[in-house]
Amino acid sequence: MEILILAVVIAVVVLGALGGLVIGSRRKKSLPPPPPAAPDITAPPAEPHVGDEAETPRDEPRRTIEEVDLPDGSVAVEEPPVVEELPPTEIEIPEPTAGRLVRLRARLSRSQSALGQGLLALLSREHLDDETWEEIEDILLTADVGVQPTQELVDGLRERVKVLGTRTPDELRGLLREELLKLVGTDFDRTVKTEPETSKPGIVMVVGVNGTGKTTTTGKLARVLVADGRSVVLGAADTFRAAAADQLQTWGERVGAYTVRGPEGGDPASVAFDAVKEGKEMGIDVVLIDTAGRLHTKTGLMDELGKVKRVVEKHAPLDEVLLVLDATTGQNGLVQARVFAEVVDITGIVLTKLDGTAKGGIVVAVQRELGVPVKLVGLGEGADDLAPFEPEAFVDALIGE
Repeated sequence: MEILILAVVIAVVVLGALGGLVIGSRRKKSLPPPPPAAPDITAPPAEPHVGDEAETPRDEPRRTIEEVDLPDGSVAVEEPPVVEELPPTEIEIPEPTAGRLVRLRARLSRSQSALGQGLLALLSREHLDDETWEEIEDILLTADVGVQPTQELVDGLRERVKVLGTRTPDELRGLLREELLKLVGTDFDRTVKTEPETSKPGIVMVVGVNGTGKTTTTGKLARVLVADGRSVVLGAADTFRAAAADQLQTWGERVGAYTVRGPEGGDPASVAFDAVKEGKEMGIDVVLIDTAGRLHTKTGLMDELGKVKRVVEKHAPLDEVLLVLDATTGQNGLVQARVFAEVVDITGIVLTKLDGTAKGGIVVAVQRELGVPVKLVGLGEGADDLAPFEPEAFVDALIGE
């Protein structure tokens, strides 16, 4: 029994010794390294290491900036860009206006002579019966001469031909020329009034609907005045179209005319007032005021045009109110003329696009409608194609050579 107990004790001791050895060997094994700590983003960045030398701290003092040798030439300093100044706008010298329509007569006659040549061909017939006279009336009406002026011309021609009897081509041409001159009128004062009796400047307001070439005409009129030795200020009172003010200013710069303009959509009357004020202060000869292209169906806009006129006249009375009409619009142009004449006192007419149509009779019709003369005509797209109206040159262009 005792022997059995002793054996059990020995076995327990042996097992305990073996367990201690196992545990000891396990404790000697190295534990896995802990995960690297997250970098401190607030700390300043460490200097880069290059090989093992970086681990050895540098004991020698750092060199100052004065001790560092710079390479020859140092650091090149970039020169600022050179800004080229744009040359000033070259001032143009417009073509003299005296005789300008005569010089442009060939251009006018190319499109207008259909009227004159058609009349001469009919008048040259051996027998002028009622049917021939009706054809003559049709030609005149097609040329927009108007019903009443047409009847007057036909009556005059019938009487003259009856008295004349036999007719040579030269006699017919002279006869037709005389009768057309009566219609066009040679007793009108067609001078553009720009010289007030009291004090400068002369004030000219330009009106008309959109599309008639009103702003362009205002710019060309400035050239006409400059060519005649006058100084000009332009008032861009068409504030509803920024392009109109830009266009007018470009026209002015070409001949050295100063342009007064306001904010887009601003008060046109205010711009017109300022333009006249500037003209007075600068001692300018003429102020040209370009107004917005009023549609004659819009009563409110037409009333505003009347306001522009009233405001300008606080400085001085208007010397001219020029109505710009498109010669190709015919009877519609006469409707526009009537409405504008009710709002402002029209003193003269400018007919544009007269070179592009055979309807030169509009000159007669519009003068009859308003009782005021055609003073200027536009004969093309060129800068100097606006000419003072000369009845003799115009009629000569109508009947051709």
